[in-house]
Amino acid sequence: MLNNRKIRVTKPSSLKGTLIGTGFPFKHQQHLDAYLSMFKALTVDSAGIRRAGSAALDLAYVAAGRMDGFWEIGLKQWDMAAGVLLIQEAGGAITDFSFRDQFLQSGNLIAGSPKMHQLMYQAIEPFVTEGLR
Repeated sequence: MLNNRKIRVTKPSSLKGTLIGTGFPFKHQQHLDAYLSMFKALTVDSAGIRRAGSAALDLAYVAAGRMDGFWEIGLKQWDMAAGVLLIQEAGGAITDFSFRDQFLQSGNLIAGSPKMHQLMYQAIEPFVTEGLR
């Protein structure tokens, strides 16, 4: 609930015009090339990509419909646990880069409405290296 209203993820039908959040993998430099390719793939159709500096805040924004999706590499469980719950309760989907629910173990996640999640996964999947699965 936010201001006595149930929060819900957005329901875009394409990446066109969406706002996506991310965080840069500064502690995982070995994944920088893969990340930049993902960034480029998502930038082409979206309205923009934002980095607030807090995965917890970005995930809360996705849950509240203020952003359409989010992805990041190398998060810690405490960075995502509360936001994951918010997104699930708001009707969203969250997986790791292998389309499984191992994001708490891997630290890599994609989040958004079920459709947005699928669109983001399809855009970044070609750039997911073995070390990110």
